[in-house]
Amino acid sequence: MATITDAKPESVARNASGAAPNNVVLNNDEVLRYSRHLIMPEVGMEGQLKLKAAKVLCIGAGGLGSPLAFYLGAAGIGTLGMVDFDVVDYTNLQRQIIHSTADVGRKKLDSAADKLMAINPFLNIKKFDTRLTSDNALEIFRDFDIVADGTDNFATRYLVNDACVLTGKPNVYASIFRFEGQASIFGMEDGPCYRCLYPEPPPPGLVPSCAEGGVLGILPGLLGLIQATEVIKLILGQGDPLIGRLLLVDALAMKFRELKLRKNPDCPVCGTHPTVTKLIDYNEFCGIRGEEKPVEASASEMQVEELKRRLDQGDDLFILDVREPHEYQICNLNGYLIPLGDLPKRVNELDSSREIVAHCRSGARSAKAVDFLRQAGFKKVHNLAGGILAWADRIDPKVPKY
Repeated sequence: MATITDAKPESVARNASGAAPNNVVLNNDEVLRYSRHLIMPEVGMEGQLKLKAAKVLCIGAGGLGSPLAFYLGAAGIGTLGMVDFDVVDYTNLQRQIIHSTADVGRKKLDSAADKLMAINPFLNIKKFDTRLTSDNALEIFRDFDIVADGTDNFATRYLVNDACVLTGKPNVYASIFRFEGQASIFGMEDGPCYRCLYPEPPPPGLVPSCAEGGVLGILPGLLGLIQATEVIKLILGQGDPLIGRLLLVDALAMKFRELKLRKNPDCPVCGTHPTVTKLIDYNEFCGIRGEEKPVEASASEMQVEELKRRLDQGDDLFILDVREPHEYQICNLNGYLIPLGDLPKRVNELDSSREIVAHCRSGARSAKAVDFLRQAGFKKVHNLAGGILAWADRIDPKVPKY
């Protein structure tokens, strides 16, 4: 029957070989459960035993991790590890199908484990309730044969890539944004790694997150299933895996394209003379300010309570909304709408003599707007800290959050 372990990074075993041991067998219930696999010559009894002996680690129990873990668990992967430290939020439910409305507020690991146990009681589930870091990644990876990367940020992608190369584990990768996705397999001896494709991360803020730019709810299902397919092909040793190939998916046009990738002999991680021989500070590498450093409130920030007080007393404030028009339709503070990307060419619409309070959804885009306006000579301009989300949380709960 299923076993669930709250694994600790320091206790992970170090002797995973990836080979099916001789004592792995299927009981009668498992033979019936996997019968549609067993009658396929490409899988058969030998292949199903390989799946049962396999140890696969899923990084993330969110959009990509949901279909990935669901189908790997249903297919009969013997040991399924999951790394996640987040809790289920209402905004997850549009795409993270392993969680339900009743799970909101629960740890994603606990929610996911319950669903996986319900679909396959023969799983061995290992839960790692932690943020993946340079300190624990090598230890966590060591006990698994394959790593499937379902993360949504550059720092963790580079961390997963480097840890896979250093431990010799295949990295089954996918990423998604709006209507587009991509998938590949990195870290194989005869193929490139993620750094061969993207040697350096983009500047912070250049690529919006799914929370800022959105994602079609179905898209992670499509890419997560591609990941699961590639994992199973690697375990079975069947087919043509996505090694040295980058699959590009355009769901809006429903088109698939493929780019050939080559191993970079000068790659700092997997090249002929690697310079990265241990895990580094990936937040610093990606230009992200470390969480351990306290962030002082900027003098140009205004809290939502102060904005409410000043509006109530009739102060002459100009509310500038730098979100997109479709976001304005969801909810607004009756501000003047100029999307951040249009601000340079529409700055003449603003009166520099008035006191301006810029806001967006969470405060990130409006902070950039404030920086731009200050450089353009505006003196009395503030960023609404926390944006419209903070307003909904602390001032007016009737304002919908998105």
